[in-house]
Amino acid sequence: MTPDPSSVHPRLRVFVPSRLLGLLAVIVLLGACSTPGWDGYFKDGIGRLTQEDIREKFGPPHTAKTPALGGDSLWTYRVALGEEDLDRWKPTFLVDATQSVGALMGKPTDQAKPTLYCYRYTLAFSESQVLKSWKRDECVPGTRETLIAK
Repeated sequence: MTPDPSSVHPRLRVFVPSRLLGLLAVIVLLGACSTPGWDGYFKDGIGRLTQEDIREKFGPPHTAKTPALGGDSLWTYRVALGEEDLDRWKPTFLVDATQSVGALMGKPTDQAKPTLYCYRYTLAFSESQVLKSWKRDECVPGTRETLIAK
C-alpha cells in the first residue's frame, strides 16, 4: 500500500529531489575533472586504436619513424595546451559561467589571453599498427614550471 502524498511531511518531499540533484551535480563535476582530451583518447585506445584511427582524428603525425627491419613504429604530435587543459580540478565550464555572469552584471572581466604550453605526444605502435603505448612530455622540459613560478 502506497502512502498518501499529502500525508508525507513537506520537508521530506523536498529532501529527496534535492539529494538527487546534489548527486547529479557531483557526477557532472567528476566528469568535468577528467584528463585532457588527447590523454583520455590515447589511454582508452591502447590495444584498440590503429594508426588510421588516429590519423583520421588528429591528422598526420608531425614525425613518424618506422623501422626498416620491423618492430614498433613511433609517431609524435606537438600540441598546444593551456592551463584549463592541464588543470584537472578547474572545470572550464565554471570559469566560462563566472565570466558570463560578471559580464551580464556589468562587472569588468579579466580577459587575459591564456598561456599555452607545447607538449609532445609520443605514440608507439605494434607491427600490426595498433597503439601499444603513449606518453606526453613538454616540448621544452620545465617551461610550464618556470612560467608559473614567475
